[in-house]
Amino acid sequence: MAGIKALVGLSFGGAVGLMFLMLACGLEQYGVYWPLFTLIFYVLMPIPLLIVKRLGEDGDSSSSACRELAFFFATGIVVSSFGLPVVLARASVIKWGACGLVMAGNVVLFATIMGFFFVFGGDSFSWDSW
Repeated sequence: MAGIKALVGLSFGGAVGLMFLMLACGLEQYGVYWPLFTLIFYVLMPIPLLIVKRLGEDGDSSSSACRELAFFFATGIVVSSFGLPVVLARASVIKWGACGLVMAGNVVLFATIMGFFFVFGGDSFSWDSW
């Protein structure tokens, strides 16, 4: 039952984050759809972490070069997703209110992605129970 509650909570978090992003694009005073390019970062962010998870652990070492490289790429993707709206707002492509909504959506969505890895990424979790 705890897995279902976590899944519902993560779904709600994703919906709220995407709502902020859609508000940044669809509200009449903003009216441009450039902030939707941050969706690319939401798709790209988990890929390095999933690759490292698939390659498996390498013994008792608490750190490996492969894992550290994946964290570096994931961090770069997250920073880029926060930087893109600021660059667009500074270039007057989008308004600062839309930039704030995209930033709020970024915080919620990346917290949701991080929550997914905490809930479903552990060794004690098994998909067989579903």
